[in-house]
Amino acid sequence: MKKATLYIDDALYLFYRKIGQQAGGLPPEQVMADALFKLAGELALNALHARNAAGGTPPSGTPQNRQV
Repeated sequence: MKKATLYIDDALYLFYRKIGQQAGGLPPEQVMADALFKLAGELALNALHARNAAGGTPPSGTPQNRQV
């Protein structure tokens, strides 16, 4: 796994620190990592939905593409 350094505004850091405290004492870095991971999943799902709605090919492994 690679390490990345992000520079964020102090107010944003305090926001994530507060969320982490409310979530059982998670560090702000973990809260930010979880939020970015969730966002990446949602964006990927939206992109797949948009492609399929436009008549694109469903990803391999879906029932429409499985060979029987």
